Amino acid sequence: MINYVTYKNENSDQWVTFVHGAGGSSSIWFKQIRDFKKQYNVLLLDLRGHGNSKPTLKNTFQKKYTFESIANDVLEVIDHLKIVKSHFVGISLGTILIRQLAEMHPERVQSMILGGAILKMNFRSQILMKLGNTFKYVLPYLVLYQFFAFVIMPKKNHKQSRLLFINEAKKLYQKEFIKWFKLTAEINPLLRCFRQVELDIPTLYVMGEEDYMFLPSVRLVVEKHYKSSQLVVIEKCGHVVNVEQPIVFNAEVLSFIGSIQ
Repeated sequence: MINYVTYKNENSDQWVTFVHGAGGSSSIWFKQIRDFKKQYNVLLLDLRGHGNSKPTLKNTFQKKYTFESIANDVLEVIDHLKIVKSHFVGISLGTILIRQLAEMHPERVQSMILGGAILKMNFRSQILMKLGNTFKYVLPYLVLYQFFAFVIMPKKNHKQSRLLFINEAKKLYQKEFIKWFKLTAEINPLLRCFRQVELDIPTLYVMGEEDYMFLPSVRLVVEKHYKSSQLVVIEKCGHVVNVEQPIVFNAEVLSFIGSIQ
């Protein structure tokens, strides 16, 4: 089972589960824990190969990872903890995993909060992925990761989140990075499906106004999925909204979760 940490709140029967992105770990939520555990039970996860979820023998022999298999890792934990239903908060690639889980088991997802959501790979990001696929066996993965982090989070005010992700990525193994990178091959067909299908689950997108690679497609999807979805755009903020603007992020998300009966 992947590594997890819980913070129990005796006054609440509701859970909030946090899912980080590729190259991160549960430590990226350090600016959320205090505010959320005051009101809810909190579950923090380290995705396979990240943080304290070291590569297992089972995963070593898997030829490739799929979003479904990684979503099943999350399901295994909430089953183990007997969490019937949870609010899910994700960042970056973690938002795809939450949506995948919601496709598979909508009855387990009380709401989705998708920060720095990835709903479409634009031309620039597709070029990035092709470059990565070309050089993934040649360059040390950290060089590739640093390059991607800088392209996605280029501004001076993005530096903290950029460094946080790079420092967490240093804990990955080269083989693990390559398995995660190969996931990008199945991103586009999956995201096409997500853009077309609106789930009957309350969804909040929290995006930085400077998240130029991913914000435009989120705006279009929220317009189409208006029955279930809302969008909050945070000013002077890049891709990793929960780290760059934690006060605004926490207030918006807690308000949204509190509005769901």
